[in-house]
Amino acid sequence: MKLYTYYRSQASFRVRIALNLKGIAREDSFLHLEKGDQFDAAYRAINPQMVVPTLIDGDVKLFQSLAILEYLDEAYPEPPLLPADPQARAWVRGLALINVADSHPLIVPRVREYLEYEFKLDEPTRIKWCQHWHTAELTALEAHLKDAATGRYCHGDAITLADICLASQAAGAKFFSVDTAPFLNFTRIANSLSTIDAFARAHPLKQPGAPAS
Repeated sequence: MKLYTYYRSQASFRVRIALNLKGIAREDSFLHLEKGDQFDAAYRAINPQMVVPTLIDGDVKLFQSLAILEYLDEAYPEPPLLPADPQARAWVRGLALINVADSHPLIVPRVREYLEYEFKLDEPTRIKWCQHWHTAELTALEAHLKDAATGRYCHGDAITLADICLASQAAGAKFFSVDTAPFLNFTRIANSLSTIDAFARAHPLKQPGAPAS
């Protein structure tokens, strides 16, 4: 199995966590998005969208982190990342999508670069943009985490897709200096997840290409 990844990519972080949780060995190919590695013709042939992650599993080529996570859960079912109950599965997917579909797409490098080059927004303004969308997501997620179904983790006491996405959100918030302290359930769960080896080893700052401090 081969994973095309980038140290700071929230989406790649999600997939690394899932692979670690399931104990799946892989070869990592690290692209540096800010240096434009994703635009190389060889990678464009693999993923025409020119983003990460891309996962190669034998003859299977997969893209988009949530699709990859669900593939891994179906092809390698232990430990499961979705509850058995249909209502609970939908709830977990909904929590995950707050990050994957609503806020994260607004702060990725290609969006920040478009804001810079097309609209001439300076770095402080772009950071403010990112902080706004992070905080909007955190506010919504925290409200949902007040539900009775929340336990040690986002849904009960077993790790799910929602926790993987929460961890990636926590890393992204840190990169953009977003204050997560007011979001008590979010912070509690994020701190708990950070002590788990599968999450800690997958963390962006533990990957090749990450800054030393």
